[in-house]
Amino acid sequence: MRILLAVDGSAYTQKMLDYLAAHDEMLGPGHQYSAITVQPPLPPRARAALSKEVVDEYYADEAERVMAPVRAFLQRKGVQAQLLSKVGPIGDTIAATAEADGYDLIVMGTHGQGALGKLLLGSVSTQVLARCTVPVLLVR
Repeated sequence: MRILLAVDGSAYTQKMLDYLAAHDEMLGPGHQYSAITVQPPLPPRARAALSKEVVDEYYADEAERVMAPVRAFLQRKGVQAQLLSKVGPIGDTIAATAEADGYDLIVMGTHGQGALGKLLLGSVSTQVLARCTVPVLLVR
């Protein structure tokens, strides 16, 4: 099974990793793993004021900040994983990557917002569910 781990560096990512660690069937050798982090694009005015190198370095630094603990967790568990870093609308990018690259499952944490929070703010997990045909396992 090809599994895409959507991570953002929050406490909810850690909860998702804890869930994986507690379920041996999720970290079995028969699976292929990728972890993805998506950075929202900088506002156009900010991008215009900065060089391409500075913007690229910012995105790389943010991705590394998110991926470092995920990489360490996967290495401790003996899991080989491809690490993906993308820039774009977060929910759309996760869903598009999962579908385009043929993943069988997306695993992600959810911030557990109430109905009012989702109505006013939306959530990445809601966006992924709405835009994706790949099954999604939400860990709360």
